[in-house]
Amino acid sequence: MSTHGSQQSQGSQEEPAGTGRRALLGAAVLGASGAVLGLAGPARADTRHRGGLKSLPKPTVIGHRGASGYRPEHTFGSYQLALDLGADVVEAGDLVVTRDGHLVCRHEPEIGGTTDVADHPEFAARRTTKVLDGVSTTGWFTEDFTLAELKTLRAVERIPANRPHNTLYNGRWEIPTFEEVLRWQDEQTRKRGKQVWIYPETKHPTYFRKLGLGLEERVAKLLRKYGKDKWNSPVILQSFEPTSIQRLNTLVDNPLVVLLSTAASRPWDFVETGDPRTVADLVTPAGLREIAGYAQGIGPTLDLVVPKDAAGNLTTPTTLVRDAHAVGLVLHPYTMRNENPFLPTSFRKGTDADAYGDAFGAFQAYFATGIDGVFTDNADTAVLARADFVNG
Repeated sequence: MSTHGSQQSQGSQEEPAGTGRRALLGAAVLGASGAVLGLAGPARADTRHRGGLKSLPKPTVIGHRGASGYRPEHTFGSYQLALDLGADVVEAGDLVVTRDGHLVCRHEPEIGGTTDVADHPEFAARRTTKVLDGVSTTGWFTEDFTLAELKTLRAVERIPANRPHNTLYNGRWEIPTFEEVLRWQDEQTRKRGKQVWIYPETKHPTYFRKLGLGLEERVAKLLRKYGKDKWNSPVILQSFEPTSIQRLNTLVDNPLVVLLSTAASRPWDFVETGDPRTVADLVTPAGLREIAGYAQGIGPTLDLVVPKDAAGNLTTPTTLVRDAHAVGLVLHPYTMRNENPFLPTSFRKGTDADAYGDAFGAFQAYFATGIDGVFTDNADTAVLARADFVNG
């Protein structure tokens, strides 16, 4: 998942062909209003949750890029630890494409900050400047490497100033492919005796489509190959570009989530197509109803749920949780981190950039809004905070 501003049993209740997404949506919207009115709704309104998105524990703890508070992000070390720490779902991973068409897990196409590519003299000439979603970006890009070349690199900590302890693991893990993640998911499900869920994101899909490297078709092909393209499959798909989610909606029946950045921002696909709407327009009741026509959830910034004042303190929650729930959408906001710079001002302790603040207090404030889950770099903290909240 971007920081600008981010599965239960799959075979148990498979929808008949051609009915999945549309029938589910009608049930979800009716579920919000019909329950109040005492309407029966479609017959599948009750069965759709068995093994589906809404069967996850609430609030759901989502390991953001794994356990990236403790290990370099988007590595099997990070993913594995997230499960060990109790994450319900692992964000494995942010999907980008290699020159030869393979999906790999990196935070961005530019890999200078998340791999040791700069230490490889054989790739020095690959360093270049490109325009990525309107921003001039200099570095090394996945689409300029074959998968075999990327496999010679190793992951490093992305924010060493905040997480110097993570640099201990620099160079330990390679870049995972999405296919390796799908196999790992099955392996971990068998070993742990419980279904492991993942939450991959299509990164910069418009950018890659212009390069002839469409993300969505590649994602769908792999999900179909591994039998994980169903409405109750343990794979939630997300994107900051609504049209990417709409495209996925035509290709697979997986749960789909639209990510939402800051209120004043515009999704890049909107910029490219001249759609004038901002995120602020998408979080209105009308905007949410539209999203509910092709997705099952939203992933807003935490600030869209509880805004901050000029001093960085939390203010009054917005109506986003209520409005999204009214049209049957779940909310999985991002991102909770334990370190001071990432917490609302009143929850910080001291001034050290890598010191922990009162993360438990911040979790309680966000859980109290009624969100369905949260992306966090520190799954263990979130699990304890959830227990406090649920039992409190």
